[in-house]
Amino acid sequence: QVKLVESGGGSVQPGGSLRLSCAASDPISSTTTLGWFRQPPGKQREFVAAIFRNNAGRIVYSDSVKGRFTVSRDKAGNAVILQMNSLKPEDTAVYYCARDDRLISSSLRLPDQYDYWGQGTQVTVSS
Repeated sequence: QVKLVESGGGSVQPGGSLRLSCAASDPISSTTTLGWFRQPPGKQREFVAAIFRNNAGRIVYSDSVKGRFTVSRDKAGNAVILQMNSLKPEDTAVYYCARDDRLISSSLRLPDQYDYWGQGTQVTVSS
C-alpha cells in the first residue's frame, strides 16, 4: 500500500507564504501523476495543481492559484512540493496530496480518479 505523508501546513497572514511537502513511500515511476487538492470548510474537495506523468506530460494549475502557487518535485525524487505565495483568506482549507500511477490527462483534475491520498494538512490564512 502506497503511503503519502504531508507536512508544512500552518497559519499565515494574507500575503504570506507556506511550503507543503508530500513524501511517497514507493518510488515514483514515469507514469506517476502527483496532485494537490484542497477542501475548504463546508465545501467539496477541489483541484489545486498536478505534475502529470512525472512531468513528461505537463504541470497543471487551477485558475485560482495560477501565478501564486508552484508545484515541483524534490531533488531526491520521491516527494512533491507545493510552494504557496501571496496567500489569500480564500486559500484556507485542508490540503491533500494524491497519487495515481495510471491517470490519463483528462482525469487529473478529478479527485475520485486518484488511488492514493495523504492524511491532509491544514492551511489557514487570516489576519
